[in-house]
Amino acid sequence: MNIRLTLLVCALTALGGSINAYAQVDPWEFEVYPYQTEGAGVLELESLNSMVPNGHAEGGNGTSAGTYPSQWMYRTSIEVTYGLTDHVEAAAYLDLARPNAASFQYAGSKYRIRGRLFEQGEMPVDLGWYAELEWHRIHQFDDVPLELELRPIVEKDIGRVEIDLNPIFEKAIFVGPEKNKGFEFGYTAGVYYNWLRKFSPGVEFYGGAGLIDDTDPLYQQQHYIFPVMRGALDNGVEYNFGPGFGLTRGSDRVITKFNFEFERYIGALFE
Repeated sequence: MNIRLTLLVCALTALGGSINAYAQVDPWEFEVYPYQTEGAGVLELESLNSMVPNGHAEGGNGTSAGTYPSQWMYRTSIEVTYGLTDHVEAAAYLDLARPNAASFQYAGSKYRIRGRLFEQGEMPVDLGWYAELEWHRIHQFDDVPLELELRPIVEKDIGRVEIDLNPIFEKAIFVGPEKNKGFEFGYTAGVYYNWLRKFSPGVEFYGGAGLIDDTDPLYQQQHYIFPVMRGALDNGVEYNFGPGFGLTRGSDRVITKFNFEFERYIGALFE
C-alpha cells in the first residue's frame, strides 16, 4: 500500500507539473518587440538577462519549466540579428542559465525571422509579423523539446506615448508528448513615454494563459508587470532594465531584467 500510495503521489505531482508548464512565459526573453526592424545590412548584438531573487524553491513552478527551481536562477540569452532588407530581419539566440550555486549551462537555441508591413504611419496602427523556432534542453530547463512561436506585432504612437502589443501563439511540434496539442496563448506588451533619447520610462507586461481551448486556472497562469527604464547612449548601446512583479500565485514574485544591445552597419546582402 505504501508503494502504491507513493506512486500515486508521484503521478499526481508529475501531472501538476505538466499543467503548470503550459502557462509559461519565456524567461530568456523579457523583451517587447516594436514595429521597426533593423535596416538592411545592420548587425545587432544583444544580451538579454534576468535573475529571480524571489521565486519558487521547487522546479516546475514560476518561470522554471524543468527540474531546476526558479529561485536565484540567472538566465542570459545572446542574440545576433541581421537586417536582410529594410523590412525583414533574421536572428539566432543562444540561451544559457545559471541555477543557484551551479555553473552556466546550455538551455536551448532559437531562430527567428521578423518583418514589418507597409511604411510607418501609413495605416492607423503599424503592423508586423514574427515567426520563431525554439529548441529546448528538456528536463532541466523545459518539458517541450521543439516549439513554433508566432506573433503579430502592433504599434501605435500617440504623441510621445508608444504602445506595443505582441500576442503570442506557441505550439509544440514534431516531437514530444505535447506535439498533438493545440496552441498556447501568451502576450508581451509595453507602454512607453519617449521623453529623452537617453532616458525614457515605461511599463511592460508579460503573461501566459495556457492552451487557447483549455486555459489554465488563473492561479496557475503567469502574469508580470515590469516598470522599466530604456534609452540609447551616444556609443550606440541601447538598454532596457527594471524589476518585474508576479501577479498570480503561479508567477515568480520578483524578477529583475537588464537588456543591452549594440548595432553596427556591416553591409547589405541583398542590395
